[in-house]
Amino acid sequence: MAWNLIFWFISFCFNIALLVLNFYQLLVLTDLEADYLNIYDSSSRINKLVIPEFLVQGVFCSLFLFTGHWFMFLITVPVTCYHINLFLKREHLIDVTEVFRALKREKYFRLAKLIFYLLLFLVVIFRLTLSAFNSLSDEDDVLHLF
Repeated sequence: MAWNLIFWFISFCFNIALLVLNFYQLLVLTDLEADYLNIYDSSSRINKLVIPEFLVQGVFCSLFLFTGHWFMFLITVPVTCYHINLFLKREHLIDVTEVFRALKREKYFRLAKLIFYLLLFLVVIFRLTLSAFNSLSDEDDVLHLF
């Protein structure tokens, strides 16, 4: 049971990382739209975070696959496939010359991913809490035997 608790804690950490990366990218795009940042700064800030986000999402999805959590794996596969598709088409980085033309679309996709990660966060928190409760209740049962 302790392994299950450790697994869900690792999933929790990955989910927090994805939420932070996505929220920061959305914040930078909003600052660009409000003209608080220039095009070059915002593009470079977002482009630095795209590959780490893709890697964390890939590891997150693979973690569910290799541990046999099929439902969670099937939930995370569409975003992972979307990231792979963007990377293979070489559309994963924000182009400085095209940023204002694609600003609304980029904000929409990042907001959709943020909502997805928030819903996934609720599921992971629930499973982490359930796992901690089961782990603690199993330890209490073992102590009563002696």
